[in-house]
Amino acid sequence: MKKIAIIGRPNVGKSTLFNRFAGKRLALVHDMPGMTRDRKETNGKLYDLSFKIIDTAGLADPDSSILTKRMFSQTQMAIDEADLVLFVIDAREGITPYDRELANHLRRQNKPIIVIANKCEGRHGETGYSEAMSLALGDVVAISAEHGEGLYDLYEYMLPLFPTVENEEPENDQEDTGKAAKRRPLKLAIAGRPNAGKSTLINRLIGEERLLTADMPGVTRDAITVQWNYKDQAIDLIDTAGMRRRSRIDQASEKLAVMDTQRSINFAEVVVLMIDATCPFEKQDLTIAYDIVSEGRALVLALNKWDLIEDKSGLLKSIQEKLENQLTQARGIPCIPISAQHGRGLDKLMDAVMLMYSNWNRRISTGQLNKWLSFVTENHPAPAVNGRRIRLKYMTQAKTRPPTFAVFASQASQLPDSYSRYLINNLRKDFQLDGVPIRIFVRGGKNPYDDKK
Repeated sequence: MKKIAIIGRPNVGKSTLFNRFAGKRLALVHDMPGMTRDRKETNGKLYDLSFKIIDTAGLADPDSSILTKRMFSQTQMAIDEADLVLFVIDAREGITPYDRELANHLRRQNKPIIVIANKCEGRHGETGYSEAMSLALGDVVAISAEHGEGLYDLYEYMLPLFPTVENEEPENDQEDTGKAAKRRPLKLAIAGRPNAGKSTLINRLIGEERLLTADMPGVTRDAITVQWNYKDQAIDLIDTAGMRRRSRIDQASEKLAVMDTQRSINFAEVVVLMIDATCPFEKQDLTIAYDIVSEGRALVLALNKWDLIEDKSGLLKSIQEKLENQLTQARGIPCIPISAQHGRGLDKLMDAVMLMYSNWNRRISTGQLNKWLSFVTENHPAPAVNGRRIRLKYMTQAKTRPPTFAVFASQASQLPDSYSRYLINNLRKDFQLDGVPIRIFVRGGKNPYDDKK
């Protein structure tokens, strides 16, 4: 499949165009320049053309900062991979000196280039469109990514670069497609406070500098998905922005980044919560963990920078006690000490992820559940209400992901929460469901005499 990279200065509309090709809002868009920092890749479509589309960081006047150099390096990787470069300029603002510097850099890359004069809705941008012709990079297309104008002109310029349908070779045969369907990617999100080492962990797992890292908080803004394989399991690794306490978030850009992180957690299956072991285990860490479990996601804690800790056993015991006491909805969450920078403990971390994923998908037969229900209710019967004991009649698993159970009982609305917790704790212990949220819904049984009245 062809790869197309979108290049340009900050705030010229690259992410808006990326979202237009993707058909959904995947990249953060804001009037503040510099929202995109990592390169983001997804499947794109323009009419009947299908391709991989890569969004890149806005390249401003270069400086000597490490972050700027790494952003440029990520963009250069996108250019190297691309079969076509879309060079986007802001037609309202016109060509700037740095646009010309970028044009000179792209000219040396020996890649097909289409210059896109964006923000040309109505009669706006005519001057910028004319100036874009002077770059002498090839075809110039006037569009409005926000309003979807000019896309058919862009399609006609892109069309010669794509083989006809008849000449395209299928990427997979039917057998490969069947295997891929069986190995649906596990969606694994990496979350945590800023500067906990989330991007460093993903880079270490995949073995390349795919994501921007720097010794400062807030480098990641967009949620970036990276495809990877671990022991024959396809995995979508999702890097997310650091999550601070809401009271400390004042910039609109950070609010958007945190909302994007929350959306990524909601669509994930397993979440690794990165904890900087050199910092105290704060209330914010517990808040993030609580939100993950409340969403029904399987959770693994990664205690990063473990090589810098002196009292290792004491710290591990302290964190596990806090989790057991304050996160009772998912007792038994694995706490794995790692060093993302040095690559230590990563196999143990991924083995814990795979175990939690298995537990999260666990299904228990109705026969097993009802034998178990009979046993636990004999050992500890449900309480009596108004002189009548609540009787648990029947139990079944309603769904997996996370394990969810329905219990049918007399006087169902009177069953205390404490007894539901008793059932959950015993389910977790007896069926090895450590570390994943378990949900129980108590339903009232139908009265057999209602139809005879």
